[in-house]
Amino acid sequence: MIDYIKGTVVELNPAYAVVETGGVGYMMNISLSTFDVLSRTGVDQKAMLYVHEAIREDAHLLYGFATRDERVAFESLLTVPGVGPNTARMVLSSMSVDEFSQAVTGGNVSALKAVKGVGAKTAQRIIVDLKDKIKATGDTLLQVTGQTMGEAHDEALAALVMLGFTQQASHKALKSLFSKDPGLSVEAAIKQALKMM
Repeated sequence: MIDYIKGTVVELNPAYAVVETGGVGYMMNISLSTFDVLSRTGVDQKAMLYVHEAIREDAHLLYGFATRDERVAFESLLTVPGVGPNTARMVLSSMSVDEFSQAVTGGNVSALKAVKGVGAKTAQRIIVDLKDKIKATGDTLLQVTGQTMGEAHDEALAALVMLGFTQQASHKALKSLFSKDPGLSVEAAIKQALKMM
């Protein structure tokens, strides 16, 4: 499982960035928020992007994020039925992570509905599914589940994907397990997830 890629930005546009490290260029789909951050430093400059891997039968896609919080918001959106990577990326291109968090915690359907490709039903489902997982702390809003699961979750997810299970099904099973027991070990998480799949 790739956590982040650090290297030189060799190509940049609003849809994707190519970061070269160790002689390999990694093409990552990005949001407009991440594009804005990378644009400030520009091409041929060093950058670090947090990565979400989407492994499908027909493709191995990488999504890059300027901050951990943006990746957590993206991955939390993917847990909502009917929300895929393109819709999640569109949401985070239309609003900042804080604005997204405020829309969810405030039950602001119209803010989410304003995003291209998000209808009223999807906006309501995003709020219902994520409202309890996001909490306000001071001026910023942080995603709780993304921070409690951590490395054990990521390692277990990578192992399940290598065993041939889809990333979405694996994440769903692990999310359920880690929400009940955040201190679960990698081995225990994999064993319990296998029984659920």
